[in-house]
Formats: sequence, structure tokens, C-alpha cells
Amino acid sequence: MEQTVFNTFKKIQIEKPVDKIIKQIKTLISSGQLKPGDKLPSERKLSEHFGIGRTHVRDAIRKLEFYGILKTLPQSGTVVAGFGITALEGLITDVLDLEGNDFNSLVETRVILEQNTARFAAMRRDEKDIVSISSALAAYETAVKEGKDTVEHDLMFHLKIAEASKNNVLKSLMLIVAPDIITFFKENDICTGTKPSKALEEHYEILEHISNREPEKAELAMYNHLKEILDTKL
Repeated sequence: MEQTVFNTFKKIQIEKPVDKIIKQIKTLISSGQLKPGDKLPSERKLSEHFGIGRTHVRDAIRKLEFYGILKTLPQSGTVVAGFGITALEGLITDVLDLEGNDFNSLVETRVILEQNTARFAAMRRDEKDIVSISSALAAYETAVKEGKDTVEHDLMFHLKIAEASKNNVLKSLMLIVAPDIITFFKENDICTGTKPSKALEEHYEILEHISNREPEKAELAMYNHLKEILDTKL
């Protein structure tokens, strides 16, 4: 009986400052206090208002721009976007409150997206893309060899491939789903042990197929690289 009750307990989720800022801005939009076209205060003023560092404010604004909730206009600052706000609000809620099957669904979505970014990158990449992907991979390799955290470098490698796909929608979707998956993996020590070294070899294989303009092989290599996370038990 005691064990059954214990199993019903849920892990306490500590909200990060960035998520708190996003929720506050979303609430202001939902209530109508912030409308499409309204300008947000400067990063400095928001930082003072929230009582946190400007880095957190900047990250929150950047994430909201990825979702399409906010947009930064030259010489006008950051304003509330006027497209699809209601629908996108739900997306933010889902992404911020992921757990269990919802998270598994997000992982599945990432695999689908990345198979296609790898395929398109192999078809459309130019030499600058190869340099960018290679640079990100070199940084990842250095982190692996020095025993440092590799998660951020891993994310950058995958985002550079998304850029090389020349499909801005795929890239934007990657920017939505990947950071939350990466954060979850860091908090739960999923990307540890020998996994970074194994991933390094797989990264080189993916890059090779993209460099050689082999879309089918690049797509398959990306799937093989990510399929293990599909089996991750949450």
C-alpha cells in the first residue's frame, strides 16, 4: 500500500526564470493587456522589473520570437506579433509543461524533423554550411575529449544542419523542440557515460554524407543517430 502511494508522487519541477517570464508575457497577451503591435519595455527595464539578469530576459524574448509570439523590428524594439497568437499560446504551454507521453511525442517530432533537415542539407548545402557544421562538430569533439558538458555543442551541431537545409520552417520548428529536449536530457543526466563519444562518431558520419551530397544516406544516418532517444523511458 505504501509503495503504491509513493508511486503516485510526482517529481517537483522547479521553474526556470526564462519560463516564468514567458508565462507572464503569455498571460498579459491572453488577458488583452498586451495586444498585437504593442511594444515591450527594453531589456534593461524588464530586467529591473522582474528582478533578474538581462541574460534571462534576452533568452525569454528570443524563445518567444522563435514561437512567433514576439518580433523585433529595426529601430522599433520588440513588439507583440499579430499572427496566430491564440494557437501559439497553446504550443508554449505544451512545450513548457512537457512530461511523460507528451515529451515522448516531442522526441518523435524531433526525429522526423531532423531526418528531413539532414536530407535537405545534403541536397542544398554550400561550402559555408560545411564550414559551419564542421566548426560546431569540432567544438563538440573538444568538449568530449576534455570531459566537459557536450549538450550545448550537440544542439549547435544539429542547428547548423537545420540552417544548411535552407528551409526556414524546419529550422524554426527545430528551434522550438530541440532546446526543451536538450534541457530535459541535461537535468536527467541522459547524455552521459559513453554516449557523447558514440555520438561523435555518428556526427562525423552524418557530416560525411551531407558533404558528399548523399541525401538518403544522410537521412538514414540521422535516424540511426537519434533512434536511441526514441527508446528513452521517462
